Amino acid sequence: MAEDRWTPPEVMLAVDLVILTLRESLLHVLLIERGIEPYKGALALPGGFLQHAEEDITAAAHRELEEETDMDVDTLHLEHLGVYGAPGRDPRGRVVSVAFLAIAPRLPEPAAGTDAAGARWQRADQVLSGDLELAFDHRRIVEDGVENARAKLEHSALATAFCGPTFTITDLQRVYEAVWGISLDPRNFYRKVQKTSGFIVAAGPERKGTTGRPARVFKAGPQKALNPPMARPVEPSITKGSGQ
Repeated sequence: MAEDRWTPPEVMLAVDLVILTLRESLLHVLLIERGIEPYKGALALPGGFLQHAEEDITAAAHRELEEETDMDVDTLHLEHLGVYGAPGRDPRGRVVSVAFLAIAPRLPEPAAGTDAAGARWQRADQVLSGDLELAFDHRRIVEDGVENARAKLEHSALATAFCGPTFTITDLQRVYEAVWGISLDPRNFYRKVQKTSGFIVAAGPERKGTTGRPARVFKAGPQKALNPPMARPVEPSITKGSGQ
């Protein structure tokens, strides 16, 4: 009896990128407007297929980001986010996508290129709420990317990168509120920051605050991993941007 020969399934490999930044104290995600089918005219994450079988996956992610948004990829540190390969996620066939994440301050305006008809920063809360529809399963990928970024702020000093060289506790709190998508109690936040040794250190004279009272000024401390972590509230009572 002849043995049944196994035929490998036809699978296409792609990359997708979740690029996050803060703009006007709100978390934004980089999106493109698709210029080709499927989903022509729809918003989506930057990304695309590998050019050839020998192309490195991370190199493909850098290439797609540069081609579709004209951003300087050398300024971004891409981290592996996840693999997305559910059947039916792409009408062109079985497509497995390797997703990457980057979160960085002061990123420039993008410019569309190759098969992207447009590129822009979009408020992340509008994507997470479903008010803004994305092509493919990109909303789920954004959700995973934002959750990953939120966890980073719990366990690392990343938030200080979004402040100036010196900042107040209120400045730092605004970063956490923007990324976590919630409003925080100032007194509880101050206590948590002060309990985390090496997170921030005093820097120079006090600064006049918004209430007229002088506010202490800080700079990023030597500690990159936070211990104890800046744990998120379990049940936040206010969601930033929910009324807009």
